[in-house]
Amino acid sequence: AASQRAKMAAPKPRAAGEAPTGSVPAGYTALTVKFSERQRSGHCLLVKEHQVREGADTAHPPRRTLFVLNVPPYCSSDALSRLFSRCGHVQSVDICEKPGPVEKTQKNTSKFFNLKTIAGFRIAYVVFRKPSGVQAAKALSQEGPLLISTESHPVKTGISKWIDSYAASVVDPEELKAEVDAYMQDYDKKMAEEEAKAAEEEGVPDEEGWVKVTRKGRKPGLPRTEAANLRVLEKEKQKRARKELLNFYAWQHRETKREHIAQLRKKFEEDKQRIALMRAQRKFRPY
Repeated sequence: AASQRAKMAAPKPRAAGEAPTGSVPAGYTALTVKFSERQRSGHCLLVKEHQVREGADTAHPPRRTLFVLNVPPYCSSDALSRLFSRCGHVQSVDICEKPGPVEKTQKNTSKFFNLKTIAGFRIAYVVFRKPSGVQAAKALSQEGPLLISTESHPVKTGISKWIDSYAASVVDPEELKAEVDAYMQDYDKKMAEEEAKAAEEEGVPDEEGWVKVTRKGRKPGLPRTEAANLRVLEKEKQKRARKELLNFYAWQHRETKREHIAQLRKKFEEDKQRIALMRAQRKFRPY
């Protein structure tokens, strides 16, 4: 009887990579993933339905977004999209450093600017086209470990990854110039649209009857270049230097004048004494 009770109390062995029941936070589901088929131990992803107030996070709509914790550094957005594509059509995957509301903005498509690398374990938002994809993703815990790197979609690590990172860090001047030119064309187009809109609204009263007054006159000045701005700043600096007086306060100015007059009088008295001495020393010597 004692041996039978010991067998009943013994914990049930769990599969490699399966998270203990007590270690999974409430509301989350543990999904076991492996880097490749040769890897023996697995890694646990914690997933749950992303629940926020309606309109609080426009980029990650509720009921269609899967919130993923404990994403390893080698797992990219493409790998996550491929992992959960069996649950339904994946609309987007956003990997972030920490959770928080994210407004729906234009993604960075630049290859050279605004590149931010997140180190360590991260979190991810997987947006499905239909709400059924979220429920199907949570049901993957009943299946075996999911593979991140496969023969058809290998994930590079180690030296091969470093070589690719170094090759990507070498800037192609022609490609950089093309990207900068395209950005400046979009910027000039946007500024021209804003100027045209401002010109249309100039002199037109608003709903309350107010007219917006701008600094633009009949003869608007030419746009200044950087060299022209530097010359203007240098002239203003010289002008301020000329205006700065040594004696700033009025009483200091009067005191300086008084000292100057006293020095002039003292010198005048010394000159009178010197002339009187020279006259006294002059003698008439006919022989």
